[in-house]
Amino acid sequence: MPIPFSNLSSNTDSAGRKNLIQSKILGISEEMPLNELPEGCIANALSFTTPQDVGRLSAVSPMFMSAAVSDVVWERFLPRDLESILSTSPDGSRLLASAASKKELYFSLCENPVLVDNGRKSFSLEKKSGKKCCRLSARDLLITWGDTPRYWTWNSDPASRFPEVAELIFVCWLEIRAKINTSMLSPTTLHTAYLVLKFSIDNIRLDGQPVEVTMKLDGEESCKRTVRWNAERRWGQVSRNARESDGHYPQERGDGWLEIELGEFLTKEGKDEELEIRVFDGSSHWKRGLIVEGIEIRPKQGARGASPSS
Repeated sequence: MPIPFSNLSSNTDSAGRKNLIQSKILGISEEMPLNELPEGCIANALSFTTPQDVGRLSAVSPMFMSAAVSDVVWERFLPRDLESILSTSPDGSRLLASAASKKELYFSLCENPVLVDNGRKSFSLEKKSGKKCCRLSARDLLITWGDTPRYWTWNSDPASRFPEVAELIFVCWLEIRAKINTSMLSPTTLHTAYLVLKFSIDNIRLDGQPVEVTMKLDGEESCKRTVRWNAERRWGQVSRNARESDGHYPQERGDGWLEIELGEFLTKEGKDEELEIRVFDGSSHWKRGLIVEGIEIRPKQGARGASPSS
């Protein structure tokens, strides 16, 4: 369990911080100068916190700063199955071989998602917690009529991390399905799924009609909600009112894409389940101009869970 260092406020003086750190980390009542502690001891203690805590504590003293770069610390923050995940990707295998340290590997995975599963998914880590993030490409989704060129087309997009995205040409029945095993995700963690999309300039009938979303874990319904393609759209851009609404409408991501929150689910410790997601717009009119990059699953902001190495 992470050690609660949040009470190390900036108002605590230097000596007080040292005493508090000693009691929290070492469980001792007598004062001991930090510079007398073995660096390995401090590194081991830091490994039981979180990546965010390590960043904060490295500013407390040079001793913490030195210990904070240790592989002992950052190896614990990396998922235990990382090698098996990255081994499905040439880029992942090269990263494992070339990273100079576990810290470098960690931050590379936070800042540069790696394509895995033959380029059908991307894998990354959440920087604050080290928990897994996964994005399923449009090619990894089951899109009804997706292989029929009169209804959908597949194009490259410079803003996408994947080789192809799916663009809606014209359909009435709009259905997108996804499946993923929860072993790809962090255990005992509340996750949120998002549809990553944007609209072409000539989009038609992607307005405020209800879009049904259903999520199931091993066949049992875990979440059901209604979302909408776009509220008060203006030439494919999301209006201010839509941005200020909840996740049931498209929200700007800052990377050239929008996202719609599809729902939440909780992964369990020691239990691999199949997550199924269905997005369905059965409105009777014909639609066009939706561009789908994929479905992203990431830890819910602010949620707590198991350690990253689980």
